[in-house]
Amino acid sequence: MQFRCAVLDDFQDVATTFGDWSALGDRVEVVTFTEHFATEDDLVAAVADFDCVVTLRERVPFPASLLDRLPRLRLLIASGMRNSSIDYAAARANGVTVCGTQSSSTPPVELTWALLLGLSRGVVQENDALRAGGPWQSTVGADLHGRTLGLLGLGRIGALVARVGLAFGMEVTAWSQNLTKERADEAGVFLAPSMEELLANSDFVSVHLRLSDRTRCLLGSAELALLKPTAYLVNTSRAAIVDQDALLSALHEGRIAGAGLDVFDVEPLPADHPMRSAPRLLATPHLGYVSRANYERYYGQAVEDVQAYLDGDPTRVLG
Repeated sequence: MQFRCAVLDDFQDVATTFGDWSALGDRVEVVTFTEHFATEDDLVAAVADFDCVVTLRERVPFPASLLDRLPRLRLLIASGMRNSSIDYAAARANGVTVCGTQSSSTPPVELTWALLLGLSRGVVQENDALRAGGPWQSTVGADLHGRTLGLLGLGRIGALVARVGLAFGMEVTAWSQNLTKERADEAGVFLAPSMEELLANSDFVSVHLRLSDRTRCLLGSAELALLKPTAYLVNTSRAAIVDQDALLSALHEGRIAGAGLDVFDVEPLPADHPMRSAPRLLATPHLGYVSRANYERYYGQAVEDVQAYLDGDPTRVLG
């Protein structure tokens, strides 16, 4: 029986372009899905007859309830070398090998700055007005030089964001529950005494934390209320770190100058989701890791993972 491989969430229909699946020859049949499966039942119906599934980032959870319903599944490939949405114990119990791929931190850093700059200089509003024959110059940009950038999280991505902020001449501060002064000093930034002080004193706040029980809804109504009315919030990390209802209220009421989001509580966003019509919001459809170089890594190494598994020597095994 031919080994069948399903590629999920190939929204741009490029998975077979960025990976050389022909290297697998006739041993593997590859089927890509360009539409997202919103429910577990839909996903089971689509991939029950596949031996391998390639999933993009953490968009599709693979809990025990799902893995138990996929008896044919033998190989699960995740883009990146860490995926919190996979139940590794359940995978092992079901005889499923989980493998990953390499991933670069630079694309989400670049997108963070695309959102921050777009917000600060009113790029979307000015572009729309120019194309529509509207007023010539309708916004006044917010300066970066000399302003304070507050980073929630100073890991690989946060540290790279900090370097760009310093290059713009910003004062960069950072805070996380485990951040030390030594680590902040290494990155050339100030360690904020508390998250509350960081929020109150920053002109721009960017979120770069992992989602955990400690960080879920870390920024709620009380925390967002600490932000200046002229401050901007950017989140390219995980939507659940920021209370979405609280953020929507802050945007609608004009209690912050704006927000830039690349992550949402539901993805893809339903057509009637309130984030689609929120004011003062610059939003992108989870593009943080969507770049040519990263897709070449993801899909190129997914091919390698399949080849190694079929050869009896799995590579980049997770969990």
